[in-house]
Amino acid sequence: MPTLLHQLTVEDLAAAIDAGDDLTIVDTRQPESFEAWHVPGAVNVPYHPIDGLGEDLDWDDVDEIAGGGPVAVICARGLSSTSFGFELSDRGHDDVAVVKGGMEDWSKLYDVVDVDTDSDLFLAQVQRRAKGCLGYVVGDHDAGEAIVVDATRQDHEFELVAADAGLTITGVVDTHVHADHISGGRTLAERLSVPYYLSAAATERDVAYEYEPLADGDTVTVGDVDVDIIAAPGHTTEQMNLVVDEQYLLSADALFVESVGRTELEFGEGGAAHGAELLYETLHETYAPLSDDVVVLPGHVSVDAEGHFGVGRPGELVAATLGELREGLELFRLEKSAFVDRVTDRTTEKPPNYETVIDVNRGRRDLDEDEATGVELGPNNCAV
Repeated sequence: MPTLLHQLTVEDLAAAIDAGDDLTIVDTRQPESFEAWHVPGAVNVPYHPIDGLGEDLDWDDVDEIAGGGPVAVICARGLSSTSFGFELSDRGHDDVAVVKGGMEDWSKLYDVVDVDTDSDLFLAQVQRRAKGCLGYVVGDHDAGEAIVVDATRQDHEFELVAADAGLTITGVVDTHVHADHISGGRTLAERLSVPYYLSAAATERDVAYEYEPLADGDTVTVGDVDVDIIAAPGHTTEQMNLVVDEQYLLSADALFVESVGRTELEFGEGGAAHGAELLYETLHETYAPLSDDVVVLPGHVSVDAEGHFGVGRPGELVAATLGELREGLELFRLEKSAFVDRVTDRTTEKPPNYETVIDVNRGRRDLDEDEATGVELGPNNCAV
């Protein structure tokens, strides 16, 4: 009888990781791909269905790595991992599963965290686990309305959050032209025939599509919930932040709970210092009227090469009060010149394919599904 391999979905794999299950995760991609980005706890065993194991390994080594317990095998798309899984089964490993869709599906995995509010306000943080992208659904339970903020390419995830809460999406907002992921904002707005909002300053980014402009000081209403717009340049020229119900700051890529946004992705290396100066003014002048009690809900959380969040864990709210960040975040406490020096000191890799992603998000380039998936692979790398 031929060997049968069990298939794990990425949701199954995430649940096993979160639960701390006894599971050996073997990643069969080549070392450079593995080292750039992988599932938490995975071990690299390079394998090709035709060429076999990497030259530094033999099957006895693999047996030792796999051990005697359950094994989950993952690769880029589920191809080499399947062949490798059959090899393991043939060698007597009787609890082998292949992760369906591989790292491609892992990159599209989402967690949803509801923010505990004390009114009719509905607020949910939608986490794209592998990339650390954070988007939001903001609504009014009583009115049955919601807007979506910073939807990623899998925009249906945001639509489902609103639907599960009994809310109808009446508008979609992008806080800026993203560099690390392809926005799903315009696609969602077009499908639902609702306004798509972008900063009025986006004219400086040469976008090739129509949008409803939002300027500093504007207010978007969602039922009885006021969403106030504040210009927050620095990471990009046109970046804006949203203040929800005077209690929550959707800070996009200006302020994260563990860092701030990098500035050279739009401004370039030569203009990064100017961007850093703008960002400093956003943090210290634009945010000055905001109370320390305002809750900061950022646009990203850092994800390292091991797949771990820079703060907290997937499925937990990524947030801090503005007072906590003013007091505890070193970058927030630096004088302007030191801040600019720190922000422009390039020590982290840029987001993969960021120039292509920016062109797509400006409407200047189209990609098919496979191309879009390829340019998005990897963590966001938007933080200093």
